Amino acid sequence: MIIPVILAGGVGSRLWPLSRQLNPKQFIAFSASATDVDSQTLFQATLARLDGITGLAAPIVICNEEHRFLVAEQLRVLGINNASILLEPEGRNTAPAVTLASLLAARHAELQTVPGSHESDEPVLLVLPADHIIRDPAIFRRCVETGAEQARAGRLVTFGIEASYPETGYGYVKRDTSGDRQQGQNLAPTGDVDAFAVARFVEKPDAKTAAAYLADGSYYWNSGMFVFTADKWLQELTRLQPEMVSVCRDACQQTHQDGDFVRIDADVFASCPADSIDYAVMEKTADAVVIPMSAAWSDMGAWSALWDVSEHKTEDNNVVIGDVHCVDVKDSYLRSESRLVTAVGIENAVIVETADAVLVANKDQVQNVKQIVQWLEQQERPEAVSHTLVYRPWGSYESLAHGPGFQVKHIRVRPGAALSLQMHHHRAEHWVVISGEATVTCDERVFTLTANQSTFLPLGCKHRLQNNSDEWIELIEVQTGDYLGEDDIVRFEDVYGRVPTVK
Repeated sequence: MIIPVILAGGVGSRLWPLSRQLNPKQFIAFSASATDVDSQTLFQATLARLDGITGLAAPIVICNEEHRFLVAEQLRVLGINNASILLEPEGRNTAPAVTLASLLAARHAELQTVPGSHESDEPVLLVLPADHIIRDPAIFRRCVETGAEQARAGRLVTFGIEASYPETGYGYVKRDTSGDRQQGQNLAPTGDVDAFAVARFVEKPDAKTAAAYLADGSYYWNSGMFVFTADKWLQELTRLQPEMVSVCRDACQQTHQDGDFVRIDADVFASCPADSIDYAVMEKTADAVVIPMSAAWSDMGAWSALWDVSEHKTEDNNVVIGDVHCVDVKDSYLRSESRLVTAVGIENAVIVETADAVLVANKDQVQNVKQIVQWLEQQERPEAVSHTLVYRPWGSYESLAHGPGFQVKHIRVRPGAALSLQMHHHRAEHWVVISGEATVTCDERVFTLTANQSTFLPLGCKHRLQNNSDEWIELIEVQTGDYLGEDDIVRFEDVYGRVPTVK
């Protein structure tokens, strides 16, 4: 069986202002504007392109604690209800994440083994970052199936993207050409997908070196996608990084299921060494294999990549998304999420507008957007953390207006969902229902509100909003008080496992 391991951590700071700490790039549908709810996110597309792979098992998704409900909801939309969502207490790079997944996969395989059976279905892990675009999924799937064959033969496989230009933003993988200076020994000679031993991994090169790699023909972009068996990974990591394996094993001894989520021992995991898959194992093992892949791949690292992969450019070579009007604009990426954006007389630019921020950059300088995010974080600006539209396990809220002593929000609650039973020390709230049927708790009273009805929740009351219907609830919330921060919440009960403030 092939178990997809989806690495869904990370922030994607170079794609700010669309990518934020609480809603990073892997959970965003970049192919459409915010008003298009039907487009798939990068995370969903990563899972969807696996359809058709032989022997595919339920995925393991590794994500941060703060993104767990985003993951669960996007899996639900895809109809995937058997995934394991493994929560990393803190990011320790990709090698510990894959080690946790290997231990979990090995445990599942052991539990599913029929007593007395001599058949072995050793789990093969297909490790995929959640933020890639692959426009030819058929080629990708063929490469994966060849990679699985190589993995069952005891090899650790990486996919090398056949370079089309001298890119300086990627690492490179060189295939072994010993014995044949032009090609090297093909380890998969019977199929339509090649596989070669790895000669070496190299870091991101300068422009001159990258051009030499392209001319050489035996170098590939390092995709960051891998295939190997759980046992082989653990065997090699134990040889090369025994402390990492030991800490991960100890952390997994305390694994427990929390609703849809798998939690490990956070205190134990905090001592785990941090390292990448490449550095920890792939660059040191004698069993590394590279499979060349030409599947129209991009790792979506910056706004220029979105311009590159777009199949819908205008006559002036622009990518235009949302309410945008251009005059004499060329070779640019322009995106509007909430209002009209206009541009005149520019070339090679990136303009991205959201409700609370605007980015203007030269397309050749977008790798430096992360410096803006670092400044925002240093200034403790909210624009680094979240949008005005914030997703919650029960739905979402959007801040529409705020000022001294007041804030107005648009709240949406999904069918069957409920906010926590809570109270506030510093604010009162007015709820006006736009659509749907809301069940409201206010201290001892429980009552129903429908469209055009409203209620007042005084400061200090214990209250809750529930949706017991099969239609979404939309309402306007007006908050008034001397402090309106999100941390002024005292929780008494919560159906989503968020720790109550009061028990």
